[in-house]
This record gives sequence, C-alpha cells and structure tokens, in this order.
Amino acid sequence: MSAPVALPQISYTAPGFDAAFMASLHEYGFAAVVDHPLDGDRVTRIYGEWLAFFSSGEAAGFRMDPVKQDGYFSLREAEHAKGFVERDFKEYFQFYPWGRCPESLQVDLASHFDAAVELGAELLSCIARSLPEAVTTELTEPLRDMIQGSEQSMLRVLHYPPVPVGRPVLRAAPHEDINLLTLLPAADGPGLELQLRSGEWVSVPHSPGQLIVNIGDMLQEATGGYLPSTSHRVATPDAEQPAVSRMSLPLFLHPRPDVVLSPRYTARQYLMQRLDELGVA
Repeated sequence: MSAPVALPQISYTAPGFDAAFMASLHEYGFAAVVDHPLDGDRVTRIYGEWLAFFSSGEAAGFRMDPVKQDGYFSLREAEHAKGFVERDFKEYFQFYPWGRCPESLQVDLASHFDAAVELGAELLSCIARSLPEAVTTELTEPLRDMIQGSEQSMLRVLHYPPVPVGRPVLRAAPHEDINLLTLLPAADGPGLELQLRSGEWVSVPHSPGQLIVNIGDMLQEATGGYLPSTSHRVATPDAEQPAVSRMSLPLFLHPRPDVVLSPRYTARQYLMQRLDELGVA
C-alpha cells in the first residue's frame, strides 16, 4: 500500500481559493476541493443505479462505438494505458449529451454532466487568472473559451469489478489523462494513487465530499509544461483486503477539435493520437 499524500483540502468558498488551487495543481498536478457545488447525493445515487445496470447485463446492448466513442466498454474492450499491452481491469460507460444512454438513467447523469462542465469552466477561469503572463501570452485563446461549443467533453461511469483472488491484474495502469481538466467526485472506495516528481507513488486520501481535480495532457501542452499532467493509477487491493467493486465518475473536460493547443497539435490531432495509443480507436 502506498503512503498517503498530504494534498491540502481547498475550500471552493474560501477567500484565496484561486491561489491555493493553483499552487496545488502546479506542485502535484492534482487538487482536492471541498465545499464545491456538485450534488453528492446525486453522485451516490448514480453509483448505486449504474452498479445495478452493469450487473444486470443490459449494458451489452449499448456496446461502444469505436468511431463516436460513446456507450459501454466491456472488460475486453477497456483501454490500456500508453506503453502497456494488458487492458485495464474495468468496465465503463462513456456518456455524451448527444450520445446513447439508458433512458431510466439519463436524468441524473445529464444533470451531473451539466453541473460538472459548468464548474469545470469556472475552474479553468481560476487557473487563467493565476497563470504567469509568459504562459498566458502563448495561449491561442482563453482557456475557458476552448471548451465553448465543445461536444467532446465526456462523463465516464467506471466500474472496477472485484479482483479475482490470485489474479495479477491492473485496475488502471499508470497513465495521464488526455483532456484539459478532469473532475472526479469521491469514488465509493479508495485506490487512487499519484506519482510525485520524485517518482514515489502515494495514495490520494479517500474523503467523502471531496472533488479531485487533475491536469490533463492537453492543458500541459497548452501551457508549455507549466501545469504538469501527473501520472496516476488505480491500485489493485492488497491480498488481505476484501474483493469489492469500486465505482467512480470522472468528467473529462475537452476543448473543441479545432482548438490549437500548441505549434505541434490541434486538440483533434492530439486526441486521435492518444486514442490510437490506448487501443480504443
């Protein structure tokens, strides 16, 4: 078990939020936000209803579209981390407002998506206010504007099944996110770990009501590396821990495909390259 990291809990409503939020992102690539506006009861409800949906076998009727990237990804279709061959031990459903979704589960999911995107836009504004001028002048457009009109932002309902005893699997191998920002409400169990700049792996404390925000590769690219996209993983439970499921609900905030991230990439070019590397395109 990795040692815990002392990520400061930053109150969204406290004076000085911008500075504290930016300091954590710049140091760790991660920030732990409390007193945020996302509805925790709704998240808990989503976890319970979607766990039942995955268990029912109905998800197979929404099999993933390899072009549109919406729908259900089974254990056999789950992504593998860049540089890994074995797929992660997880199943998940990728929700876009324009995509497929079981009608009975759509209201809560769509409501959470809208609230998370709205909060994500505010967090991008917080970041923009705190960037050094040398970084800001290199942006092709304001960070918040990059997501305006985007249809690529995606909510993923993730289920990590109980790990079979004696089976050496990776729930989620070390990876970096592709997008600008990821917003992750508290999962229903521990397991998230991040890698410090020293190379040491540390566990992110599991705290109900906490929102984990982390930098994605696209924001690292757009800021010329000023904001780091930190490697993270979901650890496999130790042998003495009970074999249980784990649910999580990350919102991946994406720019429009035409956004120029840097002289090297548009957002579309970057996304397609990474999807190919993950084995899901």
